[in-house]
Amino acid sequence: MFSGASVVILILCGENMRVMGLDLGDRTIGVAVSDPMGWTAQAVEVIRRGGDVSAEIRRIRELVECYGVKKILLGLPKNMNGTLGERGRKAVEYAGLIREELGLPVEMWDERLSTVAAERVLLEADLSRAKRKKNVDKVAAAVILQGYLDARGKRGPSS
Repeated sequence: MFSGASVVILILCGENMRVMGLDLGDRTIGVAVSDPMGWTAQAVEVIRRGGDVSAEIRRIRELVECYGVKKILLGLPKNMNGTLGERGRKAVEYAGLIREELGLPVEMWDERLSTVAAERVLLEADLSRAKRKKNVDKVAAAVILQGYLDARGKRGPSS
């Protein structure tokens, strides 16, 4: 037998797939990533935007490779009546750019009130105003991604 040794057997059913959630803003991009099973979203970082889109895409690519991401979910800012405004059109354009540059599927997800929800989470965590401001974009990305995961019924291997 196995005297003094531990044996761990890992059986993966289906194909696991991490999803990256992005909250695109004018000055920042909030980034979140799902766990490999697609159950939960974790806030990862905030990418500062400074006009160099290629640098933004390069950082997103690095994170995709680091986490083994297979799909990207980009928040789609809609007006409260459901229509697309200027910010929504910019998000759709950015999604096309990511799809083209990274060669990954990119889905859009309604992000209405995600920043409000993120602020609420950070307030409940009793973070200072400065810490809330520093973290709100990546928490908003996690809120967007978690909504997607929950709506897709991700309670097992991703599809």
